[in-house]
Amino acid sequence: MKDDHSGAPRTPPIQSATFSQSVNAEIRRAAATGIYDIRGGGAKRKVPHFDDLLFLGASISRYPLEGYREACDTSVTLGTRHARNPVELDIPITIAGMSFGALSGAAKEALGRGATLAGTSTTTGDGGMTPEERGHSKTLVYQYLPSRYGMNPDDLRKADAIEVVVGQGAKPGGGGMLLGQKITDRVAEMRNLPKGIDQRSACRHPDWTGPDDLEIKILELREITGWRVPIYIKIGGARPYFDTTLAVKAGADVVVLDGMQGGTAATQDVFIEHVGMPTLACIREAVRALEDLGMHREVQLIVSGGVRSGADVAKCMALGADAVSIGTAALIALGDNDPKWEDEYRELGTTAGAYDDWHEGNDPAGISTQNPELAARLDPVEGGRRLRNYLKVMTLEAQTIARACGKNRLQNLEPEDLCALTMEAAAMAKVPLAGTDWWPGKPGPAF
Repeated sequence: MKDDHSGAPRTPPIQSATFSQSVNAEIRRAAATGIYDIRGGGAKRKVPHFDDLLFLGASISRYPLEGYREACDTSVTLGTRHARNPVELDIPITIAGMSFGALSGAAKEALGRGATLAGTSTTTGDGGMTPEERGHSKTLVYQYLPSRYGMNPDDLRKADAIEVVVGQGAKPGGGGMLLGQKITDRVAEMRNLPKGIDQRSACRHPDWTGPDDLEIKILELREITGWRVPIYIKIGGARPYFDTTLAVKAGADVVVLDGMQGGTAATQDVFIEHVGMPTLACIREAVRALEDLGMHREVQLIVSGGVRSGADVAKCMALGADAVSIGTAALIALGDNDPKWEDEYRELGTTAGAYDDWHEGNDPAGISTQNPELAARLDPVEGGRRLRNYLKVMTLEAQTIARACGKNRLQNLEPEDLCALTMEAAAMAKVPLAGTDWWPGKPGPAF
């Protein structure tokens, strides 16, 4: 490009990395509206993740297992510490809590059907338990949340486990939202709310102010259920060592640890992108807390937040988890953000794969909506079949990796089976940088 006056070359235009086009667009939107952005899903920014780890398969120094002749056990038992009836699962991949209200009734039914077919559990969510969900879920975890929306002691007794939600990875320290257009007659009745009025879920439980009160609440829940079912404690990934320690000391049977890549139905975008820690950074700290208490494997650890494949499952378990939980991936398996609805996504001002305005209730896939016409697009039987297939593939992938590492059980995977591709991942996962026996912060000499 030439300057019109001197003829000298001009510096080509350079977009600022700090004030990028997306940042500038958000500034303009905020200036025009005066309100912060609300969306669903998890963090979109790039952070160290499971893709930054690799498995060290067997060769001569390690002996692999033959995939077609030697078994690799995938079963897991959750809640062995105190519960008379621990949860027995065929696979270590569970379905995370997602509410009826945020999701359609058909979507909740499909999640229950798919989990049951795969031999695993699903979870209720904010807003209570529906008869359809309980009826189609062999193993159902009941979430006990700060809002208490839909909380019913009779439903607590119908559950196979109770998950006390203290925090969530997408918004540790924050609450969620459900806009009025999704609060139908049925949702309003279940939550004891006015129809059509925006609802905000509380960020903390109303009847305790600290860890000592959590111990009292756990005992209360055990008494309601006759010490029959496990009590899970769900924490957002922020201070995993201390939060895991306090959950165990309060009496938890299971700790559910949710990293910042975990989704949410709706909250402030600034929360999703700027609060919490990557899932990868949380796991080893939680495991360290369990080990320091002498409770690793006695109190089970479920990891969630950005788990997508059997490789992710295997990596979580190699880092010390007993199981994982999936939410966003399960919705995609049902048909969320499917390109076949691209024309309708475009009418909403977005595109398949980027649609996260779940709170608005206009989901063309019929999943995150209470619109009966849209919800009818999702066949819960077919959705359950698709979810079962996806869970089956994830399990087979994890088994393939475990056998390649010489393990006949998924829980036998260990950090020694891993290496890291980046300094950040090596430091977070505390596994050696590829080609070395060192990671940042490793005790002893650096080299």
